[in-house]
Amino acid sequence: MTATGAAPASETVEDQQGRTLRGWLIAAVAIALSLFQLYGAGIQPLGLFYQRGIHLGFIMALAFLLIPLTRTRGARSLPARLIDTAFLGGAIVSGAYITVFLDDIVNRAGFWTSTDIVVGCIAVVTLLEASRRAIGLGMTLIAVTAILYALAGPRGALPWLGAWLPGILAHRGSDLDRLVGQLYLGQEGIFGLPLGVAATYIFVFVLFGAFLEVTGAGRFFIDLAYAATGRRRGGPAKAAVLASAGMGSISGSAIANVVTTGAFTIPLMKRLGYRPSQAGGIEAAASTGGQITPPLMGAGAFLISEYTNIPYLEIVAVSIFPAVLYLGTVYLFVHIAALKQGMQGMAPDELPDLRRVLADGWQFILPLGVLVGLLVMNLSPMRVGFWAIVSVVGVAVARAALWMLFVAPRRGERMDTAGVWRAALRGLALLVKALEVGARNAVAVSIACAVAGILVGVVGLTGLGLKFSSMMVAFSGGSVVLALVLVLLASLVLGMGLPVTASYIVLVVLVGPALHSDFGIPLLIAHLVVFWYSQDSNVTPPIALAGFAGAAIAGASPMRTSLQAWKFAKGLYLIPLFMVFNPVIIMGGPLPLVLWTAVLAMLALAAFAAALEGYLVAPMDPVSRLLVIPATIAVFQPDLTIEAAGAAALTGILALNVVKARRGETGRPKG
Repeated sequence: MTATGAAPASETVEDQQGRTLRGWLIAAVAIALSLFQLYGAGIQPLGLFYQRGIHLGFIMALAFLLIPLTRTRGARSLPARLIDTAFLGGAIVSGAYITVFLDDIVNRAGFWTSTDIVVGCIAVVTLLEASRRAIGLGMTLIAVTAILYALAGPRGALPWLGAWLPGILAHRGSDLDRLVGQLYLGQEGIFGLPLGVAATYIFVFVLFGAFLEVTGAGRFFIDLAYAATGRRRGGPAKAAVLASAGMGSISGSAIANVVTTGAFTIPLMKRLGYRPSQAGGIEAAASTGGQITPPLMGAGAFLISEYTNIPYLEIVAVSIFPAVLYLGTVYLFVHIAALKQGMQGMAPDELPDLRRVLADGWQFILPLGVLVGLLVMNLSPMRVGFWAIVSVVGVAVARAALWMLFVAPRRGERMDTAGVWRAALRGLALLVKALEVGARNAVAVSIACAVAGILVGVVGLTGLGLKFSSMMVAFSGGSVVLALVLVLLASLVLGMGLPVTASYIVLVVLVGPALHSDFGIPLLIAHLVVFWYSQDSNVTPPIALAGFAGAAIAGASPMRTSLQAWKFAKGLYLIPLFMVFNPVIIMGGPLPLVLWTAVLAMLALAAFAAALEGYLVAPMDPVSRLLVIPATIAVFQPDLTIEAAGAAALTGILALNVVKARRGETGRPKG
């Protein structure tokens, strides 16, 4: 060591070279994964297990490269490097073994060799460590608990553990061979449906989002939202709602939505007069809406389609109106807050020009049009994602060519061979970056789906799903409302440690059958309810992940911001209830009934938002606010007379508020 305590120069250089080498290796693996996925999506579809095995091997290898055991600025120790190398080797072996020896494994189904079991154990341990690094300890502990539960029981590898299980959870137990056969060598474990969806539909749409992100779509959606709403009261907050809905089409994470759009919207909201906690809460609630907004809905639409065997396009179609209701409710909350605080819009010179925004960003609208058009033509979602990516590249190339051929000459810029070559290299660099970013963005969701496969496999092996259904029926006493409250609480607890996708999979496997079979909720609505409630960990204290991200940007208290997000996101809890008690809003029916139900939903949500804020266009008195509660409950009842009475009461309450406003009683409410 030198006198100053610094490392020798040679060691620093070597460490820098090591980090650079790892960076190149990460880029190579990520690009190879994206190219493999594009090949399978649009050129030569592969068998399910070939696709899933190779995908998981790539994803876990990328996770270990991206997230080393020790993340320090200095050189990593030799033991840490050896551990990382061992897990990297485990990732490669896990994916390669099932792919290379697939035919042999299928032929000896149930009669596994010792090599099968050893490699299966390596795969499970490697996946659990990848989960710990990429997702967090919560998901990993849940998976470990599930494995221990499967091994507990009189015939299991851990018979002593079965003695600690309550009677309703007791089962005969599994030995190691049977468990590994279920989790690694069978069709209902790691390589089951969740990973299958992640390795096909989800990845290709995440990659599509990466192509849009790298080419500037995020900025386009934000500018478009500001141009459309910036002059209105509370303009930046309303822009946050619209921009987050747009970003929801290309992002798979509420937190990513917050940090992407919130970096622009939250400072402007604060400057306009919103409190820091309000600004962060609005962005968190709006970004959560991006995850339920078609056409992508995060990963939810693909998973729901696979679990229910309902076409993806139908899932998207029926989800449009509920998403509009949710975003409309957040928009209304924002508008009311702006009215209460006497805010105005932004000055015209501070806003982007709508025509200029559209002229600069029209290329981002075309791929979305291609995506929707191909879905309507009933192409496979994976093939649709492939052609949507091709359209992004094609439109970008066409725009660059038009600029070089027509715009540049008018501006006096000569495009010689060197200039064209430089432009081509910049385009190629963007293409490579998109391939790398797409693979990086898919790591967490793919690993979450693979670990969820462990839970699904254990549920199938032990009959845990039926036990949970029995407990749910017993605890709720047969009440649908209490059952939904239990689902909501379970989703909140799971959401503290699991990503939204994994939370949905676990919940729908455990309680989905009970909601459908025992409580009579239509299958699609049961899945939508579980999916919507799986989002609540983003905005519900004490663990509101999107709210915490918004608080960090706003410089506000995380708990206060989370409470604001919880308030603005009330539609997340009410709209699923409305789906259950008014199923025509999802399942369809006679047009007059559908329209009537839609009007009821909008009226109830508007009245509820006004009552919660104590303001609509004028302050609401306490009696009116209290009367909204029974009137809203009446609207939820599937009885025309009761619905009409509730609707009339809500209409009267809101009309009275409008009359007060016309009389000039629009002052800020006390307190």
